[in-house]
Amino acid sequence: MTDLGTDEAEFIAATERHRRELQVHCYRMLANYEDARDVTQETYLRAWHKRQSFQGHATVRTWLYRIATNACLDFLEKRNDRTPVPAGLELPYLQPYPDRMLPEDPQESAVARETIELAFVVAVQHLPPRQRAVFILRDVLGWPASKAAEDLELTVASVTSALQRARVTMREQLPDRRLDWRSPATHELSEDERGTLKSYIDAHERNDLVGLTSLLRDDLRFAMLPDSGVVVRGAQDSVDGWVGGGLFQPGFDDWRGIATTVNRMPAAALYRRTADDPVYRLFTMAVLHVADGRIAELTGFDVTDKPWLGLPTIIGATRSE
Repeated sequence: MTDLGTDEAEFIAATERHRRELQVHCYRMLANYEDARDVTQETYLRAWHKRQSFQGHATVRTWLYRIATNACLDFLEKRNDRTPVPAGLELPYLQPYPDRMLPEDPQESAVARETIELAFVVAVQHLPPRQRAVFILRDVLGWPASKAAEDLELTVASVTSALQRARVTMREQLPDRRLDWRSPATHELSEDERGTLKSYIDAHERNDLVGLTSLLRDDLRFAMLPDSGVVVRGAQDSVDGWVGGGLFQPGFDDWRGIATTVNRMPAAALYRRTADDPVYRLFTMAVLHVADGRIAELTGFDVTDKPWLGLPTIIGATRSE
């Protein structure tokens, strides 16, 4: 195919199969699922209006990535209040990415586990937008420097320089135990992850503070979004904050949980029931990074009114399995 013609059905047939991977690309650039979804839609609108300019010199996929990258850069330019990320804070706009919306091909390099995990996505946000784009195109997608330079209208030398600076920043931002984002990835949860996730949910359903605390590494990193975004370091300080906020006390003592995955990470969807309510309502999502059988990082999200997660908004009074 040398052009996309004017027929809508032909255009959809040629482009729609790339939507999910493009949305992941936008998510890495923006760290927000809803924004990524909107910018992906903008990408397709731009592609439709530019379809006559496609002459087949590059693949449709490459052409769409070029449009998506520039749509993200335009978005970031309008929202320049989002960068740089303040030291000691989590991204207030960070959102989890539902695994059900990832590309279906488990071998798709665009969604290797190391490059969709929350810590990686957050680290990328410390890069200036154009440097961010270079890093993702080169080190995540594996594009050659010449191809990235053409798409971003830069010289190869500029791309090479930007990539070197980006790698330094990424290694400064990522935890020491997770410096290699290009290592081979597995898409399945480990036995440790599954067991820890189950224990985390069980502790909530039993109001077991001791059991919950035992699951945490002493150097736990915790943040709750989109609240203040303040990162709490240390298991005891985190637990003290949870108890001070009412955890396992009246109004926050009747929980049910559903095990799920987001960002290819174990996650607990927690449902809360209050005294005057006959059902449990989706309240928060706890995304866990498990290291050596204990929780090293815990990022909580307020997920009320988030239907895109694919979770039921309410569940009945029976205990979840």
